Amino acid sequence: MLGGVNAVAEKFTLSSSSLKSGEKMPLPHVYGDCGGENLSPQLSWSGAPEGTKSFAVTAYDPDAPTGSGWWHWVVFNIPVETTSLPEGAGDLKNGLVPEVVQGRNDYGNSGYGGACPPKGHGDHRYRFRVYALKVETLPLEEDASPAKVGFNINANKLAEAELEVLWGH
Repeated sequence: MLGGVNAVAEKFTLSSSSLKSGEKMPLPHVYGDCGGENLSPQLSWSGAPEGTKSFAVTAYDPDAPTGSGWWHWVVFNIPVETTSLPEGAGDLKNGLVPEVVQGRNDYGNSGYGGACPPKGHGDHRYRFRVYALKVETLPLEEDASPAKVGFNINANKLAEAELEVLWGH
């Protein structure tokens, strides 16, 4: 209690009009080679902690048979006043979020790369995360590896929120 008033911190949350937590990823958000449209989902967040100066968003498959998972989307230097990414923002040609950096994914491209696990591998988990950061920008180039971006995110993280969906053949 602060000065006779209950101080309650708002919970940092991630939501989507495109994805439902715990459910199957809709086909438009699946990679083209797996029958989808490779369309990044809409994401919104709220409840960032005090001191937040920017955001980062990642999409990661921990079940990929690589020994280190698979990075599908790495977005950073999202201005603090931005609290959502529209559907399709992961396609750099759309120009929907020109002020952010969309780093390299494990397909070797910048921007969003949808779900596409090996056939017969069962459902994989796709973890979409937003991070509230204590810095305005991460000092990284666009072609920085997802691991390097992740290291810098974790070194500057105030909070994170996650939405997980499934997809498989």
